[in-house]
Amino acid sequence: MSDAGRSEPQNCRAGELAGFPLFDRHARGLRLTPQGAALLPELRQGFDLLLNATEKASRTHASIRLKAPTCAMRWLVPRLVALEQQKPELHVALTTTLDHASQLDNYDAAIVYGKPPPGALHLFDEAIIPVMAASLAPPALPTDLAVMTFLHPTNDTRDWQLWLDAQNLTLTMKRNQHFATMDLAISAAIQGFGVTVADSNLVENDIASGRLIAPFAGEVKTGAAYSLLQRPAEGAPLFYRSWWRGCVSLRRSPSHRCRQRV
Repeated sequence: MSDAGRSEPQNCRAGELAGFPLFDRHARGLRLTPQGAALLPELRQGFDLLLNATEKASRTHASIRLKAPTCAMRWLVPRLVALEQQKPELHVALTTTLDHASQLDNYDAAIVYGKPPPGALHLFDEAIIPVMAASLAPPALPTDLAVMTFLHPTNDTRDWQLWLDAQNLTLTMKRNQHFATMDLAISAAIQGFGVTVADSNLVENDIASGRLIAPFAGEVKTGAAYSLLQRPAEGAPLFYRSWWRGCVSLRRSPSHRCRQRV
């Protein structure tokens, strides 16, 4: 609010405190007196200092606004819960997206897919492996996969083809289902719909609980990675530095991936 835009009681009170009038009344409003104009720079500096102090104080209880790919929730949510339990001064406001662009937009931090942007914290490399429902009879050999329904996390077959090529195996994928993200393909596999390739760490809890099995060993790295991008921490309050240390600890845990359907 401008000085002339303040209410009349405020202006009167300010003049009383100064000991001389700060404003002259005119038909179109108020105008600073010469004494008020001389005092204005110092007053503005004082207001700015007060505003900055208020903002810093309010940020000690602020939330970290985090953007993350939707299917990373399998890995991310349990770790965020653990992080907030370990560091109760933190609160992470999570927003999910199918966008993998390495931009923060209006967020404090973002998990991004692909080549790590400069200054980003590398979280994990993507590695895929076939998984299927534990209720299905596992194939004895990789060639036995040919009779199953192949679940794809994209609208093409590149993930499956990458894994098959690494096994020096050529298969005709007769039955196929395509999904918008890896998370959806994993969910379909859990329901017994077919066999999918998934980041081995993304499905670690599903394998441990018996919902999924990995019939064959041999993880294959795709060359992609997930990274944490965030705003510079210089001059940030303690809670923000605490969040950063927590993210470093998350990096030691296995991680996941998803890809948007294109």
